[in-house]
Formats: sequence, structure tokens, C-alpha cells
Amino acid sequence: MLLLGLPPLLWALVSAQSSQRLDAASAERKLSIIEHGRLPAGAVVVFSGAEINAFVRGRIPRYAPDGVRQTLITLGPGSAEGTALVDFLKLRRAAGVESNWMVERLIEGERPVKVDAHFQSSRGVATVFVDRVEISGVAVSGTPLAWLIDTFLKPVFPEAKINQPFALDYRVDHFEVSPRGVRVVLGR
Repeated sequence: MLLLGLPPLLWALVSAQSSQRLDAASAERKLSIIEHGRLPAGAVVVFSGAEINAFVRGRIPRYAPDGVRQTLITLGPGSAEGTALVDFLKLRRAAGVESNWMVERLIEGERPVKVDAHFQSSRGVATVFVDRVEISGVAVSGTPLAWLIDTFLKPVFPEAKINQPFALDYRVDHFEVSPRGVRVVLGR
């Protein structure tokens, strides 16, 4: 009897993987169009939540092949929540950073991580504000959060700007985040 349920289950898995590949390809295509300046000023490109999640899942292995898995981005009004299983020791090693024995024992192993952020953007400038971070259900803020950003995020993404404005590239004037997706509006 169990075998009778197997073909639909396999079909669902193959279908889900195929859908994710299509969403990732769609996001890549849209990014390429923006990056190559193929759209006029005022054009709007919309990324769905599924496209964003597929893109992130496809890109994570390039930066942290073993340190991050099961990523999920949930969009809200002007905000996003990201969740993942993170092994901070593997992230440090992927960045080429060695740790002493005590630090290794404190940070090794996968932990559920949740990050809440909100965004502001206009006139070619954006800011990502980290509102809350939870690691294994424990909120992290202040100096410990700054240490986490400097120790784990910055070595992998040295150009990342958190809680400070940065210029948007590729003629992007601003972006709008909502539960339905991210609208990217081109300027100039």
C-alpha cells in the first residue's frame, strides 16, 4: 500500500524542484535585464517571493556551501523575515577565518536563525535596518549583534551595509517590498 503513494510523492518532489529552478531562472533573467540597462527610466520589475527564495537558495552555496541551509524569506510591508539553519563555525571556515578552540566549541553546530529587517529606499539610495535577530530562539541585539555581523557576515560579504545607507546600482531608483513581492523601479 505504501508503494502506491510513492509515485505521487515523487511527482510532487520533482514538480517542486522544477518550479524552484524556473523561479530562479526567472529571477536571474530579470536581474540580467536590469544589470544590462535594457529597460527605460520608470520601468518596474517585480520579483515574486518564490523568485526571491529560489534565487537565495541558488546563491547561498556560492558563499557558504556547508554553513547555511533551509533558507526562507517571507516578505511583509516594507520588511522581510529570513530564516535558516546556520553553522557559524562552517561560515567562518568558508571565509578563511580560523577560530580558537573555545570559540569553536561555542559556535559549532547548526542553529535556527531568524532575522527581521525593514527597508527604506529612494533616489538611488537604500538602507537595510536589522530589527531583530534570534539564534536558537534567543534574541540577540546591541554589542553581541554587532559582533555577529562583524564576525560572520562581513568576512563573507565585506561590502554589506547594515543600518547605513548605500547606493543602488544599475539605475535603480528605489524598491518597494510587500507581501506580494519586491517592485524595483528604474530611474535616470
